[in-house]
Amino acid sequence: MEMLKLAFAPRFVTLTLAVIVTLILVAAWITTPSLRFAVLVPLLLTGGLSALGIRDLLQTRHAVLRNYPILAHIRFLLEEIRPEIRQYFFEDEKSGTPFPRDKRAIVYQRAKRVLDKRPFGTHYDVYDSNFEWMHHSMAPKPVPEGGFRVRIGGPQCAQPYLASIFNISAMSYGALSANAIRALNRGAKIGGFAHDTGEGAISPYHKEGGGDIIWEIGSGYFGCRDARGQFCAATFAAVAADPQVKMIEIKLSQGAKPGHGGVLPAAKVTPEIARIRGVEAGRDCVSPACHSVFSTPRELIGFVAQLRELSGGKPVGFKLCMGHPWEFLGIVKAMLETGIVPDFIIVDGKEGGTGAAPLEFMDHLGMPLRDGLAFVHSALVGAGLRDQIKIGCSGKITSGFDVARALALGADWCNAARGFMFAVGCIQAQQCHTGTCPTGVATQDPLRQRAINVPDKAERVASFHRETVKALAELLAAAGLEHPRELGPHHFMRRGQDGRIMTFAERYTFLEPDELLAGAPGTLFAAPWALARSDGFSPLDPLKLAAE
Repeated sequence: MEMLKLAFAPRFVTLTLAVIVTLILVAAWITTPSLRFAVLVPLLLTGGLSALGIRDLLQTRHAVLRNYPILAHIRFLLEEIRPEIRQYFFEDEKSGTPFPRDKRAIVYQRAKRVLDKRPFGTHYDVYDSNFEWMHHSMAPKPVPEGGFRVRIGGPQCAQPYLASIFNISAMSYGALSANAIRALNRGAKIGGFAHDTGEGAISPYHKEGGGDIIWEIGSGYFGCRDARGQFCAATFAAVAADPQVKMIEIKLSQGAKPGHGGVLPAAKVTPEIARIRGVEAGRDCVSPACHSVFSTPRELIGFVAQLRELSGGKPVGFKLCMGHPWEFLGIVKAMLETGIVPDFIIVDGKEGGTGAAPLEFMDHLGMPLRDGLAFVHSALVGAGLRDQIKIGCSGKITSGFDVARALALGADWCNAARGFMFAVGCIQAQQCHTGTCPTGVATQDPLRQRAINVPDKAERVASFHRETVKALAELLAAAGLEHPRELGPHHFMRRGQDGRIMTFAERYTFLEPDELLAGAPGTLFAAPWALARSDGFSPLDPLKLAAE
């Protein structure tokens, strides 16, 4: 039955017709000798196409060929003649596309373990505004080996986690296919890094590979909710006790659509996904825009403490895309007043996000990663809390330079989503919400996701991670550094719109330790700090504040 469905699926029509015509021509060759000369050329043509299509179905290296035998070769033919016609056939950095093609090329090359070096200099205009670069040293150091690890877990954590400096960001099962999740988690196991589940709960496919799991809990409480859709402490404790679960992440907002609930379209809510998430099959699975467990910064911090206790002392933190600065500073005040601190905070840049989002949200809502990261890092330093809380970040991070730049602005580690999607086989067809992903990465169609060969793609996931961390190590050595913690904002430069060159230290505001406790006068933190409150996310009334 499955073979019949494959044979008559529209994307297999070319192969099916080639095989049928080949069989007819073979029959004519055998039964009618007088026609042999006439059918020879057509037979060679259709026979060659049939052999090519069958080879496409059986090979495991290219998912798009397994789903589109014969037809997908047109894509590869176009790629063979780049870069000469690249500006005409492919997107570039300035075209406004979701992800620059040169960065996709980096991922594909490192995932496939092919040479990622190239000739003829940079593809960027180095004298254009907004160009960024990293200083190097005239006394480079040897390239550090062994990867870089980050200990996550503050003084209130009983089970700290030694994480890689580069991990898989949040992508749910449901948004991604079972085979994509399998490949990601198995790759994480091979490479020794962590796999964030996304808010769609922990599926069996997250656990098959044995890779470390960061369990993300969103406002829908999928995987730990009761029949009314509310948080269930007992269910959470049972799931969190799994030794494969290393950390718990509360999702407050995400880069692509901060302030907007997540949506898994009805077409992708299969009975299995409905059972895993605790929702109704065949209907849109919608996460509320905000949490029901807490409504104030104090209650959020209390929820962090509750989850840490229920999980047996595992690291617990939250993820957000920065919005109103006084809201985050209200959370900082709640930490200071209660003495409860999260083990980590993940800053999601508004430029990130692999899930679908309204255009206005995607383009114009939320704070970009670098600005949000610098703000969160500086606020924690200014409040005297930075040494107790680790900071992760995500938002179009794919290269070693991307990682180094984020670390220089205050991050302890980085997460990537779409880079690892590319490693699994994504070609950014932007059909994620339709269920017709051409490579089987973002679909629940079992016939489409069969294109993903899990062992092969898992090796690519591990290879992309390994080569990216290696590239980071090479950058550090070139800068005369031995460890990522030595990176600072003074190592990076940016050319402004007016042509002026500034270091990141000049471009961003960085507070001194405990400076925020004194009100940080004369800085951009002063006004929002005065407005922030721990008993509510809305700011203090400015008139009342002035009267006091």
